[in-house]
Amino acid sequence: MMGGLIRLARKQRKMSEADLSARVGIARSTLQLIEKGHPKVEIGLVFEAATLVGLPLFVDEPSRLAPEISRVNDKLALLPRSVRAPRKTVKDDF
Repeated sequence: MMGGLIRLARKQRKMSEADLSARVGIARSTLQLIEKGHPKVEIGLVFEAATLVGLPLFVDEPSRLAPEISRVNDKLALLPRSVRAPRKTVKDDF
């Protein structure tokens, strides 16, 4: 679930995998493992990625998790599979 939330928040912020992985200080393949919920990824990296995309790390009531999982999966189905950051124009006219 946490991986899906991270992917959703990343896409909503229009961040590419490369952008977020660079900010966390990990390889893009490690970020992909985080977003897939792979159990071998260090929890500190998951928390770092979650913090960088603005996710709260704690839920007040555990009963709110099931609807949250459903909501995340529904939103992920609507978003594009890949996100590209807009190209930055370089002003080199001096």
